[in-house]
Amino acid sequence: MDALWGEQFFIEQKLVYLDTDPFSDKHLKILQISDLHLQSVNYQLEQLAKDINQQQPDLIAITGDSIDAGKNHYVLDEFLQLIDKNIPKVAILGNWEYWAGLSFSDLTDIYQKHNCQLLVNQNKRFELKGKSVSITGIDDYIGGKPDFESAVKDHQPSDYHIVLNHCPVYSDTIAKMQSGDTKTDLILSGHTHGGQVNIWGYAPFKPWGSGKYLKGMYHQNNTRIYVSRGIGTTKLPIRFGARSEVTMFHFKA
Repeated sequence: MDALWGEQFFIEQKLVYLDTDPFSDKHLKILQISDLHLQSVNYQLEQLAKDINQQQPDLIAITGDSIDAGKNHYVLDEFLQLIDKNIPKVAILGNWEYWAGLSFSDLTDIYQKHNCQLLVNQNKRFELKGKSVSITGIDDYIGGKPDFESAVKDHQPSDYHIVLNHCPVYSDTIAKMQSGDTKTDLILSGHTHGGQVNIWGYAPFKPWGSGKYLKGMYHQNNTRIYVSRGIGTTKLPIRFGARSEVTMFHFKA
C-alpha cells in the first residue's frame, strides 16, 4: 500500500538520445514536461525546477494537463516562476484545461509571463545552437479540435520538426498526414500517465484518447512517438509501476 501512495513522489529524469552520440558534448536538449495536474508546488517540484535550471535545456515542451481546476491557475504561475525565464518554452492544451473551465486568456498570459508560448494548432520556429527547430502544437483531441493540416500551414523547412500532441491517439493521424517539409522527427504526447497503475504491463485504467499507446517510444509510419508518463495524478493520488517522469531528448547539434 505504501508503494501505491509513495511512488507518486518520485520523479524519474529520463534521457533519450536521438541520432546522436551520447558521449558527444554537442547536443541540442529539449525537455518534455507533461501532465503536471498542479494543485500545489511541493518539494519534489521545487527540486525538479532546480534540476532543470542546472541542466539548462535549450527548450522546454509542456504537453498539456498542467492544471485541472480553474482556481489553480496561480499554482502554474508559481511553478514556472521557479524555472529560469531565459529558457524558451512552448505549451499545448490537454483535456483537463478544457474540463476545468479555465480562462485561456489567463492561461496565455501566465505562459507569456514566463517566456512560454501556448500553441493551439499553431507552429513556431526556433533557432537553437545553430539548428532550426520547428515546434507544432496540436489542440486537444478530447476537449478541443485538433487540426494538423491547419497547424502546419505556415511551417517552414527546419532541421528538426517536433509535434506536441497531448492525446497520443491523434498521433496516428499526424503520422499519416505528414509529408515532405512537414515530416516530423518526433511527436511528444502525454495523457496516459503510463496507466498510473501498471501491474506487470497491464494498465486497467488507461484513459480514453490513449489509443494503443501507454508509455515510452513507439514508431508509426516511420515516425517516432514518445508518450510520457507525466508527473501528476488524477482521480486518486496514487501511482504503481508508472513512476512520474520528465524526459530530456538529445538531438545532434
